[in-house]
Amino acid sequence: MKSTITDVARRAGVSMKTVSRVMNNEPSVSKATREKVKSAARELDYTPNLAARRLASSKSYLIAMLYDIPSPGYVINIQKGATTACREFGYHLVVEPLETMESNVMADIETLLGHLRVDGVILAPPLCDNGEVVSLLARRNIPYIPIAPSTQHGDVQIVKMDDVRAAREMTEYLIRLGHTDIGFVKGHPRHSASALRFQGFREAMRKANLRINPDWIEEGLFTYKCGVEAAGKILSQSKKPSAIFACNDDMAAGIIASAMGLGLKVPEDLSVCGFDDSPLADSVWPRLTTIRQPVREMGYMAASLLLGRQAPQKNKAEQLVFSLDHALIERESTRSKS
Repeated sequence: MKSTITDVARRAGVSMKTVSRVMNNEPSVSKATREKVKSAARELDYTPNLAARRLASSKSYLIAMLYDIPSPGYVINIQKGATTACREFGYHLVVEPLETMESNVMADIETLLGHLRVDGVILAPPLCDNGEVVSLLARRNIPYIPIAPSTQHGDVQIVKMDDVRAAREMTEYLIRLGHTDIGFVKGHPRHSASALRFQGFREAMRKANLRINPDWIEEGLFTYKCGVEAAGKILSQSKKPSAIFACNDDMAAGIIASAMGLGLKVPEDLSVCGFDDSPLADSVWPRLTTIRQPVREMGYMAASLLLGRQAPQKNKAEQLVFSLDHALIERESTRSKS
């Protein structure tokens, strides 16, 4: 027979109320008692009944993650990180894709929140900058954590990385390799990260006293197809850049394909770099030099904040912003200019 909370309490030598507190991750339990209860639960293969937990408290034990215009690798990694945090605290993650350009999207979100009664929401970009969605959550008094928003949301905690610094470092890396003629493919205009990464590129070029050629700047939508099209335009110019920096890995992969289709060798004739370090970056050839964005860690942190594991200190604004580190990953798609 399936073990019950009574069995766990008896095995651990504590009250059922104490077991409930441990299963609900309430703070008012000593570390020793918490471990004793968890050990008993493992031995008995006990898992709390979600429906019963809901009835016994005002919580749903559900967190929603809302997203729009996804880059598959980006969304999956946020989801993996958030799911890990939810499992640690006995919660479940509900992932909902949205089409915010559709007229009925707000009604869809209203319905979703009404049916699920979620305890919190993770807003992936660009939804994190959608004023209507943010206002709706505020009116309903639903806690939310924006990932990589363009601005601070009052006293709401946010999770981000420094896109400007990361793009600046990548551009400086290309310059150290001897590249002075560098193209850039922007990301989706509704993503704040697109403008921030372009800002970092411009700052590095300006600091090195290098001219940005407008013919080598194209706008993309974070898709492979956009990378192919953007590279086709840039590389059709009589004077070509020796390197192209794309705002994400999908577009960088498209640039490699387009360059090779035009008879250019990567990286011998053209160095290409991306951003994200998605699985694609390590599977295309040549493998992509890119910025490793801590996407999974941001998902984990966002869920942890909603579950109260990273409470800010009062009157300390810096505790509202959780900025995670990136890394520049050098692979075969870039080399020193001949």
